[in-house]
Amino acid sequence: MNFGGTEEKVIERSDYPPSKLKEIFPGKMALLGYGTQGRGQALNMRDQGLDVIIGLRKGRTWELAKEDGWVEGESLFEITEAADKGDVIMYMLSDAGQSMMWPTIKPYVTKGKTLYFSHGFSAVYKELTGVVPPEGVDVILAAPKGSGTTVRRLFLEGRGINASCAVFQDASGSAEEKCEAIAIAVGAGYVYKTTFEKEVHSDLTGERGVLMGAIAGMFKAQYDVLRANGHSPSEAFNETVEEATQSLYPLIGENGMDWMFANCSTTAQRGALDWAPKFEVATKPVFEELYAAVVDGSETKRSLDKNSQPDYHESLQKELKEYQDSEMWKAGVTVRSLRPENQ
Repeated sequence: MNFGGTEEKVIERSDYPPSKLKEIFPGKMALLGYGTQGRGQALNMRDQGLDVIIGLRKGRTWELAKEDGWVEGESLFEITEAADKGDVIMYMLSDAGQSMMWPTIKPYVTKGKTLYFSHGFSAVYKELTGVVPPEGVDVILAAPKGSGTTVRRLFLEGRGINASCAVFQDASGSAEEKCEAIAIAVGAGYVYKTTFEKEVHSDLTGERGVLMGAIAGMFKAQYDVLRANGHSPSEAFNETVEEATQSLYPLIGENGMDWMFANCSTTAQRGALDWAPKFEVATKPVFEELYAAVVDGSETKRSLDKNSQPDYHESLQKELKEYQDSEMWKAGVTVRSLRPENQ
């Protein structure tokens, strides 16, 4: 297909129906970890007839897996037992968890098996993570472009989420087919080809940039300016967050930025077109700094160091509470309560 003048291969769900998936993956799919992403992918594979087993430590998530129908001793095992049984080892622990658990998991990643990731982080930054896949195994990736909740919801709706897929190591000669097929198996509707390096570089940049970090920073900057100039909290929040997320962003997602510009008032249109280049000039150096930090591994090192601290979860809760307790996001709670669907 043509993307802005560049031809790219796109794989569709119809290319890999359940019968073909079972031919490509006749053995056990051992999914290690049952976070939001792992849970969605596991349920989607099971619904398509694949032989899925889950590897977990016993605890709250173990009980959740049992509630979802995984049976202890049949399809639910301790992590190492699942890894031993799996023909495809789906390494779905957190990035920090993958690094810490690799010495335990590696002995089970034996010749002829397939090692699967949903993110290129561990393999690409192997000097920092210590995750070095052994020879003789296929190493593949499928990265859905959304949360595990969305992966599951869109699959159940019959649509499927967009995803990318890649090969890191092709020992069997059929890793390309495997990576395309497993992307459909975990719930993708359309799949785009990439590399492990490009996936992780774009993913880390996006998360820290316009997907979350940059947008959170810009929301706060505009809200603070409006409040400093006498606007009420409700007005500042509505003009900064509510209108964006509830009205404009969905339209941009459906039709594109050009359509959005063409279908707003002439005053909004002129102002947005004139100010967009100023924001581009102001923010591009920050994105360049961010991308460089991602590529050289310094962002990865910082993330692993912080996420591996024994008090990380306590520190994280303090950071999140600052957002929760801020005037802007408290105002947001009230504004959201007034939406028609919440009445």
